[in-house]
Amino acid sequence: MKEDASVRTLIAAAALFFLPVSAMAQTPQLDPGEKLEKLQFPAVTMQLKGWTKFGNSHVYTLPVRTGQHLKIDFATKSKFAYLAIFDLSKPDDEAFFGTDEDGLSFETTVKENTTWLLRPYYSKVSPRRGLGAPFSILIEPLATAPKQPQPPAEPERPSLFPKAPAAKPQ
Repeated sequence: MKEDASVRTLIAAAALFFLPVSAMAQTPQLDPGEKLEKLQFPAVTMQLKGWTKFGNSHVYTLPVRTGQHLKIDFATKSKFAYLAIFDLSKPDDEAFFGTDEDGLSFETTVKENTTWLLRPYYSKVSPRRGLGAPFSILIEPLATAPKQPQPPAEPERPSLFPKAPAAKPQ
């Protein structure tokens, strides 16, 4: 019985050792009080509503694929609540989008398959009063941007000189 448990433990440890780095990078580090909710890329507009105060909030993972076009809008009545979006496949801890600096709306066409972490947060520099802030996140899939049509070729202008007949192959 003890041998079975140790063999299972050894197999589990080996499986963790051989996990691809990208799989481990897709697991977000949560702050105390945060609860993770895994989303799927929506077929239609999805609205998330919640409450945040000092890290006590839901955070969301959103898998995205190359070529998907989407818009994410963040809304809140508080001037101390924000949204940060992280790419979990990247090793750095920097958000690639934040409503504190980039505005309340983010629109992009995804360049590579990855998973994003959407983290609403309540600023630590806010006055320490109140119950936090409500927020709303709107995730809207968009049709891919249409390719710019080529301008029509100019029609051939009449010429005073007739075109030479094409040479016949001999």
